[in-house]
Amino acid sequence: MNDWPDGRTGDRNDRYGRGSGGTQPDGARVMPNVRRGGVPQQAPGYDQGQRQGAGYDSGYNTGQVYGSPEGGGGQGGGGGSIPPRSGGTPGPRYAPDWGRRIKIGAIVLVVLLLGTSIGTYFWADGKLKREVDLSKVIERPSQGDGTNYLIVGSDSREGMTDEDKKKLHTGSAEGKRTDSMMILHDGSNGPTLVSLPRDSNVTIPSFVGSESGKEYPSTGRQTKLNAAYAEDGPELLVRTVEYNTGLHIDHYVEIGFAGFANIVDAIGGVEMDIPKAFKDKKSGADFQAGTQTLDGEQALAFVRTRYAFAASDLDRTKNQQKFLAALASQTATPGTILNPFKLYPTMGAGLDTLIVDKDMSLWSLSQMFFAMKGITGGDGVSMNMPISGSVGGNLVWDKAKVKELVNQLNNDEKVTVTSD
Repeated sequence: MNDWPDGRTGDRNDRYGRGSGGTQPDGARVMPNVRRGGVPQQAPGYDQGQRQGAGYDSGYNTGQVYGSPEGGGGQGGGGGSIPPRSGGTPGPRYAPDWGRRIKIGAIVLVVLLLGTSIGTYFWADGKLKREVDLSKVIERPSQGDGTNYLIVGSDSREGMTDEDKKKLHTGSAEGKRTDSMMILHDGSNGPTLVSLPRDSNVTIPSFVGSESGKEYPSTGRQTKLNAAYAEDGPELLVRTVEYNTGLHIDHYVEIGFAGFANIVDAIGGVEMDIPKAFKDKKSGADFQAGTQTLDGEQALAFVRTRYAFAASDLDRTKNQQKFLAALASQTATPGTILNPFKLYPTMGAGLDTLIVDKDMSLWSLSQMFFAMKGITGGDGVSMNMPISGSVGGNLVWDKAKVKELVNQLNNDEKVTVTSD
């Protein structure tokens, strides 16, 4: 019996079929070097390059691979994306992933802005001079609703040259005194700015010396309000204001002559509408009526002038309120806040000369600033401390009105008291 399929014999010459004697060609099953489907099987050791050189096409030169759909895989055949081949034509270009690029760019921008903001905060926070210790103030009134700032303008000439003193008409007096004092209340019913005339008649209460720690009992002595500052500095001034008003002071802020003028110059001046022309040789003021932009020198003269007015200190405090509100309003603008060439010089000019209490944060200072701006925007009230008369040249507060005003501020109510 023949063990070879389809009549093949074991003879080597017979293993490839019966030759051309049959009517049908030999099938693939009797041709072991051929696969069904017409795909040749590479013989062991056969050089592919020689076969292609002899006219044989394996399909690789067109990108065809076994198992791919018919007609697919060739160049330009749309058979899918193919990476570039070595020595061949580059594969198709991929469109940029713009969504991913935008996302990464946004993340980088946020990180940069966050880093800049944090750096600016700590830079500015480090410039504050936290020199006033309100814990030394004794027998303090209870805290009410809202936040109360005592804002003081001093006549300090610290850091000023002789040329600066001459230019700003400050004189050369040693030490420092309060040139203006205001209470700014920031609450839910809008801000309230109350000027305290420096000639106000007040009682100096018992206190503990800020430097000596010595206790000084009250003798009932009455004097001008600015004498408290001259006697023992900011701590006694806060103690005296709290004692005579019954209002708790949460934060203290003080600025000197030089710092005030530098801030104004840093923002490019402050626009003011001056209703009536006036001059004052002592302050250097010389203003015409109308809207005009004041530089640092002019601004300092404007807020210091008192002898050109009939009501002297009361008219001056009104000018101070008007100017400070305008300064805050014109500083807190996108043109300043978003412009680093304005923002940093402005912050540097102001923060270098500010003296604040030890608990004052940069956030609290910014809240005070925007509350001041609200006065100009019409969201708040500005007034002098109500006056009932005078004694010995000092202004006497209207006790009934002051009590009502303090109650309204402590309860964070809308202020209805007027200074008239």
